[in-house]
Amino acid sequence: MSKRQKFVLVSVVLSIFMFIVAVSDFYDQNILVLILGLISFFLCFWSLRESLLTKAAYLSLILPVSFTLGVGFFYFLLPEQWLIRLPIITLYGVGVYALLLTANIYTVASIRTIALARAAQAVGYVLTLFTLFLLYDTILSFRLYPWSNAILVVLVSLPLYLQGIWSSEVSETVPRKYIYYSIILSLVVGEITLGLSLWPVTVTVGSLFLTTMGYILLGISQHELTGRLFRQTIWEYLAVGGAVFITMFLTTRWGG
Repeated sequence: MSKRQKFVLVSVVLSIFMFIVAVSDFYDQNILVLILGLISFFLCFWSLRESLLTKAAYLSLILPVSFTLGVGFFYFLLPEQWLIRLPIITLYGVGVYALLLTANIYTVASIRTIALARAAQAVGYVLTLFTLFLLYDTILSFRLYPWSNAILVVLVSLPLYLQGIWSSEVSETVPRKYIYYSIILSLVVGEITLGLSLWPVTVTVGSLFLTTMGYILLGISQHELTGRLFRQTIWEYLAVGGAVFITMFLTTRWGG
């Protein structure tokens, strides 16, 4: 069986499992989503194992698994209408296939230079931000205490930031500075979450703001690590952050 055939098979199987989770009447569907995440890890590992030739290459598994968890948890926040939910399952299957292709390119690029690396980095960057949004939205929707929100955001951000930073300059090893960057960025977003939890914003607006912060922090870090960070680039990122902050401020319902 070729790699592409494996990727298609894994995408279809995981989509079927996602559908099963959706129609299940199990008392705690969050447990089913976690089990689905574990299944996605083993299936993605199986489809990519021939390419996982270095320890760093295993970072390429983080995004498909996180994407599965993000879609799974977010799925149950949607209205109970199959007209909405069925397209989500379809898009999930397409997303898994795209992520497996991207992960395969990462694993190959970790040992030799290939032309598709830049395209894979762009796809991976967008899907990383999308996954972060799904996970942030899920966390904020639980309406937990501010410190609980902050801790959960740090925990889900750390692995995604690590793979995002590593993917910007794919290598056979994971330099310590990548780990340091990931920890610092995750803590910064956690601190922002702490403040945001005290702000009367809606779950969606708060999730979009945190995702925007991820876009800025991860984007600037990737440019800096690849030697392509210029003053104009920083101002462009800050302009996006400022625009989103102003929008969030104006859409906030203050008072009772």
